Amino acid sequence: MSSITIRNLGDTVKQNLRVRAALHGRSMEEEARTVLRNAVAQDALSGAVLLQRIRDRFAALGDVDLPQPPREAMREPPDLSTDLAP
Repeated sequence: MSSITIRNLGDTVKQNLRVRAALHGRSMEEEARTVLRNAVAQDALSGAVLLQRIRDRFAALGDVDLPQPPREAMREPPDLSTDLAP
């Protein structure tokens, strides 16, 4: 497990964390871990939700089929066996 130190936390934030921890029957440290864990999980979820919302919004337009350009024959690779030095 890793640990972090949070400096310059405002008194109001600390007091609110203390009250919140008491309401949930947890220590301030456990409450802070829970808050951080939930915030990070929500950020990860919001990316997936955003992607789904974008897909839903454009689903009615259907797929976009772009024309495939014709393939050309591959060119011959350069001959590297010759020495270019004078």
